[in-house]
Order: sequence, then structure tokens, then C-alpha cells
Amino acid sequence: MRSVEIIIATHKNYDFPKEKSYLPLQVGAANTENDLGIEKDNTYDNISSKNPYFCELTGLYWAWKNVNADYVGLVHYRRHFTLRSGKIKQAERLKSALSDIEITDLIGDYDLILPKKRNYYIETLYSHYEHTLFVAPLLKTREIIEKLYPEYLEEFDRLKVRKSAHMFNMLIAKKEILNDYCSWLFNILFTLEEEIKEDPEFVADYDQFHARFYGRISELLFDVWLYTKYPSLRNSELSDDEIRVKELRVIDIENVNWLKKGTSFLLAKYGKKKYGKSF
Repeated sequence: MRSVEIIIATHKNYDFPKEKSYLPLQVGAANTENDLGIEKDNTYDNISSKNPYFCELTGLYWAWKNVNADYVGLVHYRRHFTLRSGKIKQAERLKSALSDIEITDLIGDYDLILPKKRNYYIETLYSHYEHTLFVAPLLKTREIIEKLYPEYLEEFDRLKVRKSAHMFNMLIAKKEILNDYCSWLFNILFTLEEEIKEDPEFVADYDQFHARFYGRISELLFDVWLYTKYPSLRNSELSDDEIRVKELRVIDIENVNWLKKGTSFLLAKYGKKKYGKSF
């Protein structure tokens, strides 16, 4: 039987699925004395101290380096994959997270499980990022890809025309697929980090919210890697000669304030007011 371990990235006490496939992981543990009584991302090979900037990626790195399973995944304490459709009452949302049986069935048929794409409709991925966040680190990322991985540059530039993406840094993947992606991703992000250290004024004015750009850039980079590595997937095909992909709904455990989210988006797009917090 294939083994699977899905990290639940969390920074606070919360209710988690009780299924054996899940491992709650305290991210950013190196930066706090608060002990949640669960596995921490500052053990073994880790980048826990980078959590204020890399967000849940410190959990992804920990899983990549330290989890020995056939399939490895990452979800969030307040976001989970589900097979349920239709409206789900808040009290039932946690119970709708994938069960062990559902996970076993899925990894029997698929190599990679991803969130359904988020569509931005009236904006491209690039313009949305430019309007809501500071774009300079994304432009520097392009320079790094051009230097290190020029074969990925064409897909990166498609951020200016694409209007949908697999977001949240959530996935369940065969370990060899995760290894390939993480090797590529973290080489880019660590290079970005080093280049910014050489120019401290580059992000000197960023507050705590905007300093987390490594995690946000990685959300855009995933499909750059995916569609370059498996080009047939770019045309909305969920199969390739080398990989079988399944997209699943993501359920928010907490209610999302869509009015506030929408208002902030419009202020960013038309009023040039950057986001100031997550929603």
C-alpha cells in the first residue's frame, strides 16, 4: 500500500482532521516560545526562521526534506481539499476534508492533486499582483529565472496573459514530483533572498505583510513549473504521458468576507491602494 503524509501548516491551536494521513505542523516554530504540542518545522533539516517571509513554504520545505512517504502533501489549518460539492455549513466543513479512504483512492489514480484554479476574470495574474502587492520582487524573480532556468521564462511571461492559477501552495504529490518541484522552487527563492540581501534598500519600506512576498511569488511559480514540465496540461488537459493530475475543491473552514475582499480588490485596481492584510 502506498504511504501518504499531508502536512497541515498552522501557527496556532485549531481543530484538525483526525485522519491518520494528516500531520499538523507548527510553522515558524523557530520564532516563538509558544508550543502547540505538535510537530514543529524547526526540527531536522528546516528553514523555520524564514517563516515571516516564506509563510507556509517553511512547512513545504520541512515536508520535502524530512517526510519519507510515497505521497507528500500540504494543506492549511483553515483550508482543506474536499470531494463535497454544493454549500457546506460551517459546522460541517472540517468533516468534509478528505478522509483516509478518499485519499487512498485518489493516490491510487493520480500522481498530483491540486486545488481547482482560481479565476481572476478581469485581471491577469501579473496585473492582479501588480495592483495588490509590490511588483519589484516578482520582476527580480523573472531575472533569476532567465539566468538559472531560461527554458521556464516563456511560461513565466504568460503571467501577463493568464487569468487563472492553482493557488494556496496546496498539493498532494508523488514524492519524486515534489522533489523535482521543490528543488526548482527553493533554488529560485533562495537566490532571490541572497540578491535582495545584497541590496537592503530594495525592500526596506515593506511592512510585515508585504515582506511575505516569497510565499506569494511561489503561488505564481507553481504553474510556471507545471506547464513547462508538462506542457499538455497548459491546455486544461489533466493528463500527460508522464503525469496524472486531479483538481479538487478547496473548502475554507472559516467564513470569507467576500465584501471586504472585493472592496479591497477594487481599491487596489482602481484606487492604487495596495493590500494591507490577508483575507
